Amino acid sequence: MDTPGAAPPSLKPDHLCVLVHGLWGNPAHLKNLRASLQGRFPEDQLHILVVKRNAGSFTYDGIETGGERVTSEIEETLEELARQGHGVKKLSIVGYSLGGLIARYAIGLLYHKGIFDNIQAVNFTTFATPHLGVRTPSRGYHSHLWNVLGARTLSMSGRQLFAIDAFRDTGRPLLAVLADPESIFVKALACFRHRSLYANVVNDRSVTYYTAGVSKTDPFVRPDAVRFNYLPGYEDVVVDGENPVSAKEPTALPAFTQRLSSSTQTVISRVPTVAFMIVFIPIGFTIFVLNSLIQSVRSHQRIRLHEEGKAGVDYGEYRIPLMIRAARQEVEDMYENMNNHQEHEYLPVGSEELATSNEHVSTNDSNTRSELGEATSTEAEGDSMQDLKTDLTLEFPTLALAPIQFAMIDALDHVGFKKYPVYIHKNAHSHAAMIRRMDKKSFDEGYIVLKHWLDHFEL
Repeated sequence: MDTPGAAPPSLKPDHLCVLVHGLWGNPAHLKNLRASLQGRFPEDQLHILVVKRNAGSFTYDGIETGGERVTSEIEETLEELARQGHGVKKLSIVGYSLGGLIARYAIGLLYHKGIFDNIQAVNFTTFATPHLGVRTPSRGYHSHLWNVLGARTLSMSGRQLFAIDAFRDTGRPLLAVLADPESIFVKALACFRHRSLYANVVNDRSVTYYTAGVSKTDPFVRPDAVRFNYLPGYEDVVVDGENPVSAKEPTALPAFTQRLSSSTQTVISRVPTVAFMIVFIPIGFTIFVLNSLIQSVRSHQRIRLHEEGKAGVDYGEYRIPLMIRAARQEVEDMYENMNNHQEHEYLPVGSEELATSNEHVSTNDSNTRSELGEATSTEAEGDSMQDLKTDLTLEFPTLALAPIQFAMIDALDHVGFKKYPVYIHKNAHSHAAMIRRMDKKSFDEGYIVLKHWLDHFEL
């Protein structure tokens, strides 16, 4: 006999999917993610939680604080569903942008508390998440300056994203702890049956490809120089992560013309940066810094209340052993523009020992070779059309990442992610278009991304 007042079995979903928004975000940013889930899976099979305790400026408070808030919200939801007669047996978590890192922290806490002993971890997905942080891969002074200043404009979250923090008693950046193979966070990731990530290949002003895609190289640094290999059924948007690009037939140009073209492209590529510095820094940067100072003060106050248990929820229970060896929209635009104008650099040939290996992308349908790194003039003069037709491999230089970033890549690759590069063509704000953060016609390519995600979502 059914319990009076209990929902009939047909209306009791046993699968909870949690959606976590990103920096400066709010639940409304994920409305199309939620709508797509609701459109694919009936309400009697899937319950959706869009977390809300990190909205707006609360995302300045750091990955740890955000992760504890999300964990508390998940546990409260599980308890409420249990009171309503919903026996949740499966859990999936989706993180967008910074939300992916907050989700990785939260699942570590859930793992430690034994949640996965009784609930099956099914899908873990991130969209445009800076898994390796947002440090610009560069050894040049321009990018070094941004790496120093940028880290201090977003309070605790900024310090953690640029990996200049010392997390609790570890003395290490939080991102390094999140990726430590012995940590509860990596052990939690390993519990999920499906792990996937989506990374924009161009025009992501907040999270560039290498960090969202957990990659030592960037095969898409010159998209016009390669041919993209799209997954069948998701053409022109979702790229085959295992064989992303093929070489194009080279255009025969004299060596002098090649050098001139390369030099011209280098000069032209720096023009937007110079123009941006001249036009925006006097006014916009001043506003940006003032807002950052205000938000940092407020964030520190919230973190203090959070740690003292005066924020409405006692988060002390989440301070556990780590199980490890030894003007908002305007400000967001300013940060994204400044971050977008930083240029990647690469390790010199022969100094890739910081990386465990160079990455190569094999091509099966072309007898051409293209190197997207910086070639010396002697190398350029020595290339010939015949030489270019004798190699079946596209080679990409190793990015000038920090040693801890290379370690993070190795650890996350060991756990295993299905990686899906995404090529948004119709809008220059691919970070938002990927998940259709807003209802705009130019964001419609996001529908293809969401379709691919849903097609691979295990209920």
